[in-house]
Amino acid sequence: MTTMKVLATGATGYFAHHIVPALAAHGVEVRALVHDPAKTDRALRGGAIETVVADLRDPDSLDAALDGVDGLFLILPAFAPDTVALGTGAVATAAARGVRRVVYSGVYHPSLSLANHADTRPVEEALYHSGMEFTVLQPAMYLQGLTGSWPAAVDTGIYAAPWSRRAAMTYVDFRDVAEVAAHAFARDDLVGGTFELATGTYTREQIAVAMSRHAGRPVEPVDLPPLRAVDAMPPGPQRDGLAAMFTDYDTHGFHGGNDVVLRTLLGRPPRTLEQFIAELAGDQPMERQR
Repeated sequence: MTTMKVLATGATGYFAHHIVPALAAHGVEVRALVHDPAKTDRALRGGAIETVVADLRDPDSLDAALDGVDGLFLILPAFAPDTVALGTGAVATAAARGVRRVVYSGVYHPSLSLANHADTRPVEEALYHSGMEFTVLQPAMYLQGLTGSWPAAVDTGIYAAPWSRRAAMTYVDFRDVAEVAAHAFARDDLVGGTFELATGTYTREQIAVAMSRHAGRPVEPVDLPPLRAVDAMPPGPQRDGLAAMFTDYDTHGFHGGNDVVLRTLLGRPPRTLEQFIAELAGDQPMERQR
């Protein structure tokens, strides 16, 4: 397969920025989509060969951004009131532009009725009907989400979250997701596939134990009432969606956690919770641990 040029959405996002160095490491030419021109340097430092200022809510800007690329890496904001329209619109624009391949990073268990899960289903359907080559990735909760909790765990010995400490939650390191996405562009063997990506399932009690090992102090998992966590947010889809998600997680957890698919696609064990916490603590470098 010849070298692909890919437009990467999320190229400067809190989680999705990992897609840029992953694509570059696989020999893919990256055109990074950025909303804020001030963040272009971050994308270029990550390995993008060029950047373009565009917005999924502006079809003309997206159309221009797709000019001359072979592929689109698509990731969408959760709980936005127009998430479905953004996703299906991006797929339609890419198809009209003659884009050959789309890799869509959605969410684990799209069959759940929660908005951030259910909203991915129409986007997947649009891809299936688009006539383009596609790979659909369904990642679990990102381990990177623990980054914000780590300083408080070290400083106060408390790891708080708005769901039960005993709820089993399924996680994945987004760097592993990005590596699979890059593989899907650099090679042809993942075309047409839909893949659940997870590294394991952990309760907050187990996470607190791992934090304790690396924080140098006991860390206690503390339950926050799910609805209290959104009290300060203005009314709207994001508040409603988060409240519903926290309540569901508190009651049912976020089950799954089988790493067979991810391990097979990576050709190595995926990054684990223990490795990620060790990296946060500075006990291991923030790079792939084998």
